[in-house]
Amino acid sequence: MLFDTPKAFIEAPRHAVTVFGMAGVGKTWLASLLRKHHWFHYSADYRIGTRYMGEFIVDNFKAEAMKVPFLRDLLRTDSIKIESNITFANLDPLSTYLGRPGHGAKGGLPLGEYQRRQEQHRVAEIAALEDIPRFIERAESLYGYSDFIADTGGSLIEVVDPANPDDPVIAALRAHTVLLHIRGTEDNAQQLIRRFRDSPKPMYYQPAFLVEKWAEFKRVNQIVHDDDVDPDAFGAWGFEALLRDRLPRYQALADNFGYTIDASDLADIRDGQDFVGLIARAIARRS
Repeated sequence: MLFDTPKAFIEAPRHAVTVFGMAGVGKTWLASLLRKHHWFHYSADYRIGTRYMGEFIVDNFKAEAMKVPFLRDLLRTDSIKIESNITFANLDPLSTYLGRPGHGAKGGLPLGEYQRRQEQHRVAEIAALEDIPRFIERAESLYGYSDFIADTGGSLIEVVDPANPDDPVIAALRAHTVLLHIRGTEDNAQQLIRRFRDSPKPMYYQPAFLVEKWAEFKRVNQIVHDDDVDPDAFGAWGFEALLRDRLPRYQALADNFGYTIDASDLADIRDGQDFVGLIARAIARRS
C-alpha cells in the first residue's frame, strides 16, 4: 500500500502497517508500545507458534516426557497436561522445537529432522502472514481497533520474492498494509549476533542456503560426519551468514513495495501519533 502524499496516509481513517527487518531492531518493542495506544498488535511468530506449530511443539514436549518412566505413566493415563506457554515476548518453545542440527549428545538434531522442521516453519510462516488481512478486519469488527501493526519475524524475507508484486504473501500484505522496513546498523547486527549466542531465536533457512552453509561449515572446520558438528557453533555461525544474506533483500522489498526508517528513529516514538508522523516522513522521502 503506497501513498501519493504523506497527508493521504495521515488522514486515512484506518492505519495498517507491517513492520519487517532483522531481529532485534525494535519491531516487537514498537508493537508493544503501540498496543498501549489502541493499536492492535499482531505477532506473526506468536501465530506461528500457536495456531500453526503449536501441536508440533507440544508433541515434542510429550516425546521427551515419555522418556521419563514417572511422566510416561501419567501421560498415558491423562493424569497430567503438557502445553506450551509461548508469548509475544517469549518464543523459546518455538526456538527449542526448531532446534539446531548437529551432535545429538550436545542437543543437536539430525540434519534430515532439522530440515523437516524447517519445512513445517516455512508453511506456517506463509500461513501466518496471509492471515494478516483477516486479522485487520477482525481487530476492527471484534475489538474496535482501527489501527493495526503486524510484527513479523526476521524470516519473512525467506518466504517471499522481494521483486515480485504477484508473490502471494507480498500481494496480500501490500493490498492491505503499509510495508515498513526498520533498517538496522552494523552495530545492531553485531549486538544481535552476540545476543543470539546467549539466547537463540527461531531460525529459518531457505533449503538450498542451508545445504550450502552446512557443507561450508563442515569444510572450513574439517568435519567429515554430520554428527560431529557442534550445534551451538553452527547455530551462531549460520545465523551470522543468514543475517548478512538477508539485509540487502529487506532493502529490496522496501524499495519495491514500501518505505524505510532507521532503527534509531524509534527513539522518538511515544505514541501512535508519533508513529504515523514517522511513516509520513518516510512517504515524503520516497515521493
